[in-house]
Amino acid sequence: MLKRVNRVALIGTGFVGSSYAFALLNQGITEELVLIDLNKDKAEGDVMDLNHGLPFAPSRTKIWYGDYSECAEADLVVITAGANQKPGETRLDLVEKNTRIFKVVVEEIMSTGFDGIFLVATNPVDILTYAVWNFSGLPKERVIGSGTILDTARFRFLLGEYFDVDTRNVHAYIIGEHGDTELPVWSHADIAGTSISKWTKNKDGFNHQDLDKIFLNVRDAAYHIIQRKGATHYGIAMGLVRLTKAILENENSVLTVSAYLDGEYGQSDIYIGVPAIVNRKGIRQIVELDLNDEENAKFTNSVRVLKKTMEPVFNNI
Repeated sequence: MLKRVNRVALIGTGFVGSSYAFALLNQGITEELVLIDLNKDKAEGDVMDLNHGLPFAPSRTKIWYGDYSECAEADLVVITAGANQKPGETRLDLVEKNTRIFKVVVEEIMSTGFDGIFLVATNPVDILTYAVWNFSGLPKERVIGSGTILDTARFRFLLGEYFDVDTRNVHAYIIGEHGDTELPVWSHADIAGTSISKWTKNKDGFNHQDLDKIFLNVRDAAYHIIQRKGATHYGIAMGLVRLTKAILENENSVLTVSAYLDGEYGQSDIYIGVPAIVNRKGIRQIVELDLNDEENAKFTNSVRVLKKTMEPVFNNI
């Protein structure tokens, strides 16, 4: 009997989607990848281009252009479709138009009998992940947003650069909204098990404003990149592939995703970026960090901003 293979269905082959497909192929994580997009020519072109790279890939991946019916047998549906963030526009400005797009997309997918996991990357990701959960009717653990996985990666990279340490040995989280109200959890940031505060004592010319600047560069990174090249896509694509690997390979990895809170951190009925254990069933468990008073206040504010933005949108849909 043939072994059951993993199938990923990608909805949207724009900058993020095509970068994700390319990174997925390069890492050989799934056996099947179907690309779905309203722009058939673009998606078919991506399929051709990706297939021509198969001789150089680490493992065989079947890649083809399809439609929503292909989601019926998918283990994971990754959504990167939607309106892009324009210069001067915040992620939250996108909420109403993308929520309406998502209602149609999710209802189409669920009509196929899809019973896997949704992974959402489109902004504003926290609100749109809530929308997918709401429209799909799937259990909360099987609807995941990319959350602050990219912000956390940016944070780790910049701290590694500042202290001249490999970013993979930096352990630090950005939590909250993937956007302007996100926050760094300095109280749990460390390098090789040693707190950042101890590292600063051995840093020549250290100034506390340096750490503030690092966080501001993390928070505003998308604006700087969009201003220069029009879109951010490589970093988030790598983050999505990391999440895909954690899911399909049942890793039980801790990643900062947009997860549904049901009492954790004292909050409920909200999708927001927090550390969570991710495996083949989706989100196994949310990791509750012991936040200090300042961090807790900032996190509560992030929840408040998201809920205030969400309320009128879902009342009208």
